[in-house]
Amino acid sequence: MLVDGAHRPRSLSPTSGGSAERSEAQGEVSDERLPTREFAKTLRRKLTRAETILWSRLRRDQIAGYRFRRQHAIGPYVADFACLIAKLVVEVDGGTHSTDQERAYDRARDAYLRKLGWRVYRVWNEDVYKNSDGVLEAIYALLRATEPKGRR
Repeated sequence: MLVDGAHRPRSLSPTSGGSAERSEAQGEVSDERLPTREFAKTLRRKLTRAETILWSRLRRDQIAGYRFRRQHAIGPYVADFACLIAKLVVEVDGGTHSTDQERAYDRARDAYLRKLGWRVYRVWNEDVYKNSDGVLEAIYALLRATEPKGRR
């Protein structure tokens, strides 16, 4: 079951250019000049409430033994969650991804990731709060779609 009825490509938090800031309620993170790895470390300490909830369900290989990393650097971007073996990025969006300009920027980042072979799945904060089981089912379906036939 998909939370919103469709897989939605998802963007990443930029480390330079664009807007990397989290809202004040989420803990301000705005130094876009930090190197990618250092920026990822900063973000790991400042997870949003929705990210914290989802991380509690993804960590420690809880979905069929798949390992996820949180705030993982990929090129010039930082993914909220990434499963390296399945090349799947999961992004948790709040209200900061609602303007036309922000969505266009997200599409450009998605294209960058697709070029590297990543699939990107976006969920909204509200989906995590109200339907975390559905979010996990969608992530599991995406993971299963990439499994080698011998592992299924």
